[in-house]
Amino acid sequence: MSQKIYEALRWASSFLREQKRDENAGELLLRYVVQMTRSELLANMHEQLTEQQQQTFTDMVNRHGEGVPIQHMIGQEEFYGRNFAVNGDVLIPRPETEELIWHTLESLSRHFHQKKEMQMADIGTGSGAIAITMKLERPHLTVYASDLSEKALNTAKQNSEALHADIEFLHGDLLGPFIERGIKLDIVLSNPPYIPLTDRKELSPVVVDHEPELALFGGEDGLDIYRRLCEQLPHVLNPQALIGFEIGAGQGKAVSALLQGAFPQAVVEVKNDINGKDRMVFAKI
Repeated sequence: MSQKIYEALRWASSFLREQKRDENAGELLLRYVVQMTRSELLANMHEQLTEQQQQTFTDMVNRHGEGVPIQHMIGQEEFYGRNFAVNGDVLIPRPETEELIWHTLESLSRHFHQKKEMQMADIGTGSGAIAITMKLERPHLTVYASDLSEKALNTAKQNSEALHADIEFLHGDLLGPFIERGIKLDIVLSNPPYIPLTDRKELSPVVVDHEPELALFGGEDGLDIYRRLCEQLPHVLNPQALIGFEIGAGQGKAVSALLQGAFPQAVVEVKNDINGKDRMVFAKI
């Protein structure tokens, strides 16, 4: 006998709590299975699930209990109000990265005043979330996105087509493809791998077993990619430029020092996220 919607939700939240997973995941999975919005689900709490829906839902909740990310099962994640396809080849976009975009958009008009023709790059684009969102929010930008992973670039290309964002994709290591082609940039954004290898043991299996290592770990202290970017940035930036990095909590001082070392004249600023953690560093040149 299949359950009613409210019974299925109650079972899922207590099961996930026991497994030390987010108990709200049950609602997201059930909405996906029955194809309802949140308000529709709440209005239909006493509806009976079909046998097929019940089976699918139970399987998905069990898999999440074992550590499979919800986003990989439903194949997407919302970012800045748009749906992005995600899979095991890319990092699942996080809310903190939405704040990186928000602060960048705030800075653009102030820093560049009336400048219209601007070149922007998203380095290590993954799903394409940063590049695509910036292009759709500010259509006058020329936007490039690069990644070392061809599989990640394929996912980003699919997202750019689905969301009708005109992006130029470059395959290669960090800013290497831009240096080779002589491309000059006004804005460089990046959410690079910043987790120290020593923190590996503390990560949830949902992250460490299912998201690409290339997108997670930044060497022994987590700062390897920032060091390399700061070496390369002087070769690609225009005289007036904006750099925005997402960082791991607690890395603000170290990443600021790297940027200030590369650009002594720059105004470097650490921004906290909504939870009060240092999560972004900006340099205005």
